[in-house]
Amino acid sequence: MTRPNIVFILSDDHAAHSISAYGSRVNTTPHMDRLAAEGAITDALYCTNSICTPSRASILTGTYSHVNRACSIYSEFDYRVPTFPEVMQEAGYQAALYGKWHLGRSEQSRPRGFDDWLIYPDQGHYWDAEMTGPDGEAVRPGYATDVVTEHSLRFLEERDPERPFCLLVHHKAPHRPWDPHPRYEGMYEAGTIPEPETMDDPHEGRAQVVREVRMQLDDLRPRDVKDEMPAELEGEEHRRERAAWKYQRYMRDYLRCVQAVDDSVGQILDRLEADGIAENTLVIYTSDQGFFLGDHGWFDKRLMLDESLTMPMLLRWPARIPAGTRVTDTLSNIDIAATLLEAAGVDVASALPDQQGRSFLRQLGGEQVEDWRQAVYYRYWEHDDPEHHAPAHYGVRTPELKYIRYYNDGLGSPGSSDRIMPIEDELYDLVADPREMTNVAADPAYAAQLARMQELTAALQAEYGDAPYEGPDTPRMEWPTVR
Repeated sequence: MTRPNIVFILSDDHAAHSISAYGSRVNTTPHMDRLAAEGAITDALYCTNSICTPSRASILTGTYSHVNRACSIYSEFDYRVPTFPEVMQEAGYQAALYGKWHLGRSEQSRPRGFDDWLIYPDQGHYWDAEMTGPDGEAVRPGYATDVVTEHSLRFLEERDPERPFCLLVHHKAPHRPWDPHPRYEGMYEAGTIPEPETMDDPHEGRAQVVREVRMQLDDLRPRDVKDEMPAELEGEEHRRERAAWKYQRYMRDYLRCVQAVDDSVGQILDRLEADGIAENTLVIYTSDQGFFLGDHGWFDKRLMLDESLTMPMLLRWPARIPAGTRVTDTLSNIDIAATLLEAAGVDVASALPDQQGRSFLRQLGGEQVEDWRQAVYYRYWEHDDPEHHAPAHYGVRTPELKYIRYYNDGLGSPGSSDRIMPIEDELYDLVADPREMTNVAADPAYAAQLARMQELTAALQAEYGDAPYEGPDTPRMEWPTVR
């Protein structure tokens, strides 16, 4: 078979449960749904560090944060670790990147392995954003989602039709502060959006450090909700009503930003059809992590609960992926690079010698892979950051259980505070308690399961070369220059 073209669409903070193909109760995404209907959808794709820079580095390299050295949003990507676009370019692919990079501002952290690229410095802005390319920096007028789409469509128009291409379309949306385009005015009006069933989670029994994170809906700022809060909602006695009021406005703008990304997906799919290349083009839509949409009373990500941990992924490749395929195996973002390279006919082991993932291309073809590991190891490094105060933790998720150890020490990682808190554990029975409402780590009835998950965590840490926490004397890692 002729090597496929690849279009990799990556959004920021897009929760799977705000995609209608995943059963969203709050919005509809017809173009993303088309990918699922005409190709495949993953049920259990998880990030290995739920925050922008680390997840993007893991996607590009197939490695954990301790290998690629991008452990927090204050980190710079270690340029010495090869990426899948570099490998594809060396294999003869045309490669381009437009949009969010967020892997550093220094010269050595800029994109490599692309024939053309244009990125936002750090997070970027929704309107009239400054963008950096090989020729320097310039303001690109317009709405960020539209600008990224326009550059992507221009690349498709001007590409060499005799060579395969790898196009990375990296949207800023729907990242905070959720500035929608005026054309979506009237959609998802405040007051009409269903609240999640867990919004009133009292957090009883959860680790104390989790109960203290500053990600409550009431922590949303005026810039986030954009409307003037009614005076009658002031005061601690109105905290629940105030949270609900903020939720409606946060979600209104978040969902409108998602709608622009969905429309962008539709434009790209239409262009591929018009150019007659859709049949042998692998189109992937995913997000760098999940997001709390009022779930458990939170917004943002970072924690290991499923709404934050889960990444959506929808894939279409008519020549190879049967329509309506559903992948139920446990996958992670370190598996993506290997999958794309295998699809391109590249020998993964020699191309990315440091990679720690495994290709799931066979599952996309409908095969059962008997020796596939049904567990994902996770580690969040950015301890007690100045805004959200999310704790450092690691753990393992299997289809039945989730174990989390909050070791609560920044270990010198960029953006972390020096504060060290007592170690706490959480364990969730995902069969009996799929919404993760009850921590059973201290329940004697779960002692065997807790011990088994702790052993699995230690085994995966040894396999991936990630040292466990052994107290304040645990050696500090050396990290690249902090932005």
